[in-house]
Amino acid sequence: MSNGNNHNKQKTENFKPLKFLFIEWEALNGDLAWQLKKEGHQAKIYIENKEDNDVYNGFIEKTNDWKKEIDWADIIIFDDVGFGKYADELRRKGKLVIGGSIYSDKLEEDREFGQQEMKKYGMNILPFWYFSEFDEGIKFIKENPGRYVFKPSNVDPTMEKDLLFIGEEETGKDLIEIIEQNKKNWAKKIPNFQLQKFASGVEIAVGAFFNGHDFVYPVNINFEHKRLFPGELGPFTGEMGTLMYWSKPNYIFHATLEKMKEALAQSGYVGYIDINCIANGHSIYPLEFTSRFGYPTISVQMEGITMPMGEFLYRLAKGEDFEFKTKNGFQLGVVICTPPFLDFESNKIYQDLAIHFRKNNLDGIHLGDVKIEDNIWRIAGNSGYTLVVTGSGSTVAEARHLVYTRIKNIKIQNMFYRVDIGLRWLQDSDKLQTWNYLF
Repeated sequence: MSNGNNHNKQKTENFKPLKFLFIEWEALNGDLAWQLKKEGHQAKIYIENKEDNDVYNGFIEKTNDWKKEIDWADIIIFDDVGFGKYADELRRKGKLVIGGSIYSDKLEEDREFGQQEMKKYGMNILPFWYFSEFDEGIKFIKENPGRYVFKPSNVDPTMEKDLLFIGEEETGKDLIEIIEQNKKNWAKKIPNFQLQKFASGVEIAVGAFFNGHDFVYPVNINFEHKRLFPGELGPFTGEMGTLMYWSKPNYIFHATLEKMKEALAQSGYVGYIDINCIANGHSIYPLEFTSRFGYPTISVQMEGITMPMGEFLYRLAKGEDFEFKTKNGFQLGVVICTPPFLDFESNKIYQDLAIHFRKNNLDGIHLGDVKIEDNIWRIAGNSGYTLVVTGSGSTVAEARHLVYTRIKNIKIQNMFYRVDIGLRWLQDSDKLQTWNYLF
């Protein structure tokens, strides 16, 4: 089989192989580690979650104690929030580190703090209010009728996503009823919650890599598809697919993420950071930070970055100012799921099942929770987040055609995925261009 996208990322002449250490709470970034390995580098990975102990077996070398590997590593990568204090400490010791800081962790984990920082640095945020009592929230809506988004705070990220509710009635009546009917059940699960003013428009995110003192360009414009079913129906997931393209700094970047440069530099942050926004004819409203790699975002980004990822990450960690090369057009990624996706406690019938490729071609295939045993790709872990399939095109239609053609090469029992990733672009792009936000 071919090595996927490796033909786009040949090693730069005279660029020596490096040692990368990945540290993560759960299996997330094996795909990037696998790409580095294909480029001739060494990679080790530490995964805290024991339910993921077989994920990436046969692909990436594992370690049970990441602290013992610090001296071995040339570059250390923390790929999730919650490691900021370790990243800060290692940077102070002179290690090359990609990942969070205490400050950037708080931007994502503490929703209220993130919104306050956005406002502090001049972004136009939507009004929001915090409550610790459900009856207080109900009273507020009755006294201030309108559409609001209910967002649990200080809870497990999975619960936060599952219990988010977007009101649809202009009086707020539907949200009042939801809170009233569930407040007894939620009392022990949700210590406090946010009501944020609802704004209709195009959901769009702008992200960029940060080298410790400045952004490196181009920036990434992406459109996430978070719900399980086509047409944005069903429960929220981590992500079912993403459409993106690379751009020179544009209006959306200048109005949001660029304003965080000073704060990120003061914190020493190195890595990728993204702000999800709602854009309409009135303004661009930033909603939340992602101060880490996103999934499947990083896999789709690798589809578009033509520079070898090892060199890219090294120069980023070193704090170099550089502009990296990307493909023109659009990149698209689709998540391939298998049961028990979204139900981690269900039976293990799908674990270890084989992943069959009809043709000997892995172009556009990226690792989810998989492993290799006896030269056969198999489902690993218990998440059901199995593969990511990516493709590029000069138009969204071309990128979609390539991705869904590649998906036809995959055979897994009861696999499922969304068939509409990227279709919103037809109407979203018209609106964004009318508002002059893409330039």
